[in-house]
Amino acid sequence: MRSNIRLGRLFGIEVGLHYSWFLIAFLITMSLVSQFQSVDKSWGPQVIWTVSIVTAILFFAALLAHEMSHALVARAHGLTTRAITLFALGGVAQIEKEPEDPKTEFWVGIVGPFSSAVIGVVCFGIAAAAGWRMGATPDTPIEAMFFWLGSINLMLAAFNLIPGFPLDGGRVLRAILWGWTKNGERSTLLAARTGQAVALLFIAFGIFRFFNGAGFGGLWIAFIGWFLMQAAGASYASVSLSSELRGIRVNDVMDRDCVTLDGNMNVQHFVEDYLLRTGRRCFVVAQNGEIAGLVTPHEVKTLERQRWPYTTLHDVMRPLDQVHTVTSGTPVMAALETMGRDDVNQLPVVDNNHLEGVVTRAHVLQFLQTRAEMGRQGVHG
Repeated sequence: MRSNIRLGRLFGIEVGLHYSWFLIAFLITMSLVSQFQSVDKSWGPQVIWTVSIVTAILFFAALLAHEMSHALVARAHGLTTRAITLFALGGVAQIEKEPEDPKTEFWVGIVGPFSSAVIGVVCFGIAAAAGWRMGATPDTPIEAMFFWLGSINLMLAAFNLIPGFPLDGGRVLRAILWGWTKNGERSTLLAARTGQAVALLFIAFGIFRFFNGAGFGGLWIAFIGWFLMQAAGASYASVSLSSELRGIRVNDVMDRDCVTLDGNMNVQHFVEDYLLRTGRRCFVVAQNGEIAGLVTPHEVKTLERQRWPYTTLHDVMRPLDQVHTVTSGTPVMAALETMGRDDVNQLPVVDNNHLEGVVTRAHVLQFLQTRAEMGRQGVHG
């Protein structure tokens, strides 16, 4: 999940918000207003709203700390985190590649619930220092705020320990299975299937609660179950894709017939005679007989249409030295990971400083479709 709004960098990691964050922030704030009103109506609207907003902000700071703990532990084990995004159901640390051993997977997974539990205990400690006593109802806004934060963070820790992939508990389960079976792929499939089973239980329980008078609360549980089902299914599909592409190299799927265009060609000519007519999405740009860069629809979209006749491909292209390349021997899965990390749909294939071709997501999809069709013909035959 990518950030729609970038907030900045923390410990060198980009932090941002997805648009859905605003919905959950609003709902949490309104819920807190209602809850704090029931604690003591004499606090007044200004105090209640102030405490509710501050509590919501601290809650999302705790979510950020949860995700940051994943990122920092991953970094300590040699894994890079591209960004952290807060969204409707919490947050996600976008670690660029999967752990290569069960020990790393275990520590990256378990640190999130552990950090939330620590934050919860600290919040209860602050509430106690402010006068709250175990089993008693909070009497002051400070007590109520930190009591709620302590409760929600402990609940968050417990929820994330549910053994359903891709929840943290599911990653811990995967690490345990991985250590036992010595097979990372099989462990991921088992953990993903467990995650789907857990998701079905959430959906069923949420629907049951809804028809028994829980209202929105029941629907929310069912929605969480639906989200877990989608995430577990995506994880399962990713492992299946890795299995299908095992041993497949870029050389097996790439397009060697690269269309090379003169860098002096204007964008208008390029769009009308090449981009629209050929259906291709990636073109090589040559300047003075040498490969200078690549041009795709993305570069054209950033240019105002009235400037097309007066702008050359050399002006809008992405220089070759600014584009990540792969070799013909690169595993296809590694190429797809690079595309995902750089948010591009194609990569130049370069061997010994010579452009051999281009590999795109479409090429990989076409390869998989062809293999599936041949497999079906083999079964019927």
